[in-house]
Amino acid sequence: MQIREKRELVVESLKLPKDSLLGASIITVTGENDIFVENYKGILQYSDDLILLQGKNRKIELKGKKLTISYYTNEDMKIRGMIETISFL
Repeated sequence: MQIREKRELVVESLKLPKDSLLGASIITVTGENDIFVENYKGILQYSDDLILLQGKNRKIELKGKKLTISYYTNEDMKIRGMIETISFL
């Protein structure tokens, strides 16, 4: 069993929040126009139809139209626009 799998097993068995302990990204979608992303590492690509973020373990790809980053900090960001797809790469 790999270290990551062991860590996940401990977190699940103790019913602890995965986002805090494993650094998982949290994506909150409100309707089709707003996305709030927490626990991301960086912005890899940004255009009005594609935003690519680096999460801790995977990349997060957001596709749509008229996408804009309303604000961002080292910990979270808000994205607005017509959201069509969210993919994990």
